[in-house]
Amino acid sequence: MPSQLTPAQAFSALVEGNHRFISGEMLHPSQDTARRSQVSVEQNPFAVLFGCSDSRVAAEIIFDRGLGDMFVVRTAGHVLDTTVVGSIEFGVDILHTPLVVVLGHDNCGAIAGARQAMVSGELPSGMVRAIIDRVIPSIVTRAPSHAMGSSDAPIDGAGFELVVPSHAELGREHVSETVKMLGTYSHSLAEKVESGKVAIVGMEYTLSDGRAHLVEHLGDIGI
Repeated sequence: MPSQLTPAQAFSALVEGNHRFISGEMLHPSQDTARRSQVSVEQNPFAVLFGCSDSRVAAEIIFDRGLGDMFVVRTAGHVLDTTVVGSIEFGVDILHTPLVVVLGHDNCGAIAGARQAMVSGELPSGMVRAIIDRVIPSIVTRAPSHAMGSSDAPIDGAGFELVVPSHAELGREHVSETVKMLGTYSHSLAEKVESGKVAIVGMEYTLSDGRAHLVEHLGDIGI
């Protein structure tokens, strides 16, 4: 059976779980043998979570959830490609989840790598470059070259310098842009957001205190 939660209720459930994690009062729901047996037959997650692969940002732990609660898709730097979008659509179209969460975090290595590439013009070797290539377009901004005193800001041929914001600013921008891209790239998601059946939210997790705070959202989440 599909989840009976509305997008707002699903978002509230995640926030409540994160509050339990922050306070050290976790319930560890859906983690016993009965739940294991129950979900062996079918799965009815109430959220699709698309997050970074970072080992410190385990979705079920930081939101105090368990087996069958979330349909999780992870890539380094939460970068999108066709299989990621297809996986998210699977969670929404086939499993009928009412909420899609894009989860970034502070001190992300992919964001740091993208920022370094923007500053130095040098890209990493191997397939790691594919990650950086997909992060940069969602965080790059340009401004007039009145602030050309910075020695680490590359200048383009049009007389503009590349303004490179802080790591924290870039991380939030990447989360926000990923939410917007999902709402643009996926016709299925766009339709369901428009009809109120699904909401897409972007959240950023802080490694030091465990808090996941809202950055961006599409659709009604009750706030």
